[in-house]
Amino acid sequence: MLSSVLPVASLLGSTFFMLLAGGLAGYLLPLRAVAEGWSTFTISMIATGYAVAFTASCIITPKLVMRVGHVRVFGVLTALMSISLLMHALVIQPAAWIAFRALAGFSIAGGYMVIESWLNEKVTNETRGTVFSVYMVISMVALMGGQYIVPLGSPLNLTLFMVCAIVYSLALIPTALSNAQSPRPLTQSKFRLGRLFSHSPAAAVGSFLAGMIAGSWGNLGPVYSQQNGLSTVEGATMLAAAMIGGAIFQIPLGRVSDRLDRRYVMVFAGLVGLALSTAAGLLGTHEKTVFFASIFLLGSVLYPIYSLNVAHANDYAQPDEFVEVSSGLLIIYGGGTMLGPLVTGFLMDRIGPSGLFISIGGAFAAYAGYAFYRSTRRPVVTEESRTEFQPIPFAKAQTPQIYEIDPRSDATAEQASEQA
Repeated sequence: MLSSVLPVASLLGSTFFMLLAGGLAGYLLPLRAVAEGWSTFTISMIATGYAVAFTASCIITPKLVMRVGHVRVFGVLTALMSISLLMHALVIQPAAWIAFRALAGFSIAGGYMVIESWLNEKVTNETRGTVFSVYMVISMVALMGGQYIVPLGSPLNLTLFMVCAIVYSLALIPTALSNAQSPRPLTQSKFRLGRLFSHSPAAAVGSFLAGMIAGSWGNLGPVYSQQNGLSTVEGATMLAAAMIGGAIFQIPLGRVSDRLDRRYVMVFAGLVGLALSTAAGLLGTHEKTVFFASIFLLGSVLYPIYSLNVAHANDYAQPDEFVEVSSGLLIIYGGGTMLGPLVTGFLMDRIGPSGLFISIGGAFAAYAGYAFYRSTRRPVVTEESRTEFQPIPFAKAQTPQIYEIDPRSDATAEQASEQA
């Protein structure tokens, strides 16, 4: 394993620092916004600004790399990440924060794309699975680690903002000092909505709903924790509990879907999410042990449902279409992360903190209902055509480039060659 990871250690180091700062910023900024007395809908608009720019960067950044190269683009984007955090601390105003957060979303997505394309260039067929797994572990550890930095300071002063900007800057050092040759130009993302929907309506609609759920939870979960009187440590634990639940249950859920009609597993996951969202909303945070346990179980379906969508879509796609189909679903997912926080923020302003779980529960119900409907409209694929489920890193760190590292990208290419 060590021999597989050492050649890409510098790139993984940059990934760690970017995600560490991302976890810190993703928890810090909503807390400061709540402390400033901004409405939940205003905070959701800041989150949507990030999502719009993140998704746009997945389309624009490859063009920038073609013009000036990977290293220069990564250096500029890393500088913009740090600048965006410092500007948040200098100008405390909602409209300005929407623009600053959009700047962060654009630069962070571009940074991920550069690193992931570089990783893909360095891995081989033999090391691809190991590197992909390590990337997943780093994603989760760094995001949770960043969240637990917040309790070490106060969102009301400059220290945490400065620390976050410093960590973003640290992400540049490993990659800038690497002697690895720059990779080929980034892959241009293809987004053909009609083709994606015709391949798998359940996966397309499911990806949008999964984006709504994850966008609502990741951006407004910290707001919920503050409105219910949780400490910053408890809020970080709440977010971490969902991540750990997702990490633990993603593979078992996926393996079951390899043996059954995936749409039935999607129905099951949606119903579980609806039940747990309802329970968490009704119970609240009064019994913290019960609350954290319910969030842990909610995470078991909250994060893995997107991986189910990708696996289901590729069951119906041609073998050599894996990267295109998966990348297109990620763009649809990004659309969900734009709308989800707005709907949830509106509900939380109208009916209180429980609006978070009402919104998430409604999306889970729609996810289960549509998957069941599609199971009655189309026969299940044959076992020979079914792709193997593969866990996917948390979507906060996903760009279309990640699917070129995914072990299935080689497997499908080899299958296409054999069929040809």
